[in-house]
Amino acid sequence: MRLTGKTAIVTGGASGFGAGIVRKFTAEGARVMIADINTAGARSLADQMGDHALAAEVNVADGASVDAMARLAFDSWGHVDILVNNAGVTHLPADLETVTEEDFDRVLAVNVKSVYLTARAFVPHMKERGAGAVLNVASTAGVSPRPRLSWYNASKGWLITATKAMAVELAPHGIRVNALNPVAGETPLLKSFMGEDTPEMRAKFLSTIPLGRFSTPQDMGNAACFLCSEEASMITGVAMEVDGGRCI
Repeated sequence: MRLTGKTAIVTGGASGFGAGIVRKFTAEGARVMIADINTAGARSLADQMGDHALAAEVNVADGASVDAMARLAFDSWGHVDILVNNAGVTHLPADLETVTEEDFDRVLAVNVKSVYLTARAFVPHMKERGAGAVLNVASTAGVSPRPRLSWYNASKGWLITATKAMAVELAPHGIRVNALNPVAGETPLLKSFMGEDTPEMRAKFLSTIPLGRFSTPQDMGNAACFLCSEEASMITGVAMEVDGGRCI
């Protein structure tokens, strides 16, 4: 019960890696807000988690929506201990010059701008309390980019740098900021990364991962729980690879 008494917000928490983090956090005693644009999915998972979970509809790329999410959290709990910026999107694999402007803007809005918006909404509160943990879900794509996912790769590279910059600036205020770099996993985004979900394409992806399997929501939940717990009280500015050795 490493998170007993803690409150946590997980964006994109209704499915995939986010749901794995939600399940682990609630199992470890935290009260968790499942914040997602998929309201039905968030409510369904919250119902499964019981009294310790709360569903919230949010568009993380919209400032007013993020501020409304923050107000709901403060009204419900009075304080927020942990913020997990997990919501993310990708564009389909394509030559970099052929990705549409609409897809580019969407990737940057959800993967990049959202982190600024949640920081604007929650960092002042954490500074006032002199404590807090922020976890950004980046990707191995930001460390070892895959071809034809250039703008997604770039957004995750930005997130890794932002994590380190936030960590340096916020450390004097007692706020830790870390990131996770998962490899592709069994999530709704897997097909988008591969372009097509076929046995051949899966085998091609898996051949680049020394441990021979995809990241799972459980893997992400375990790593997230550690980095957001007091066990990691001396760890900040780290981008931890949860990738089966892909980045070696």
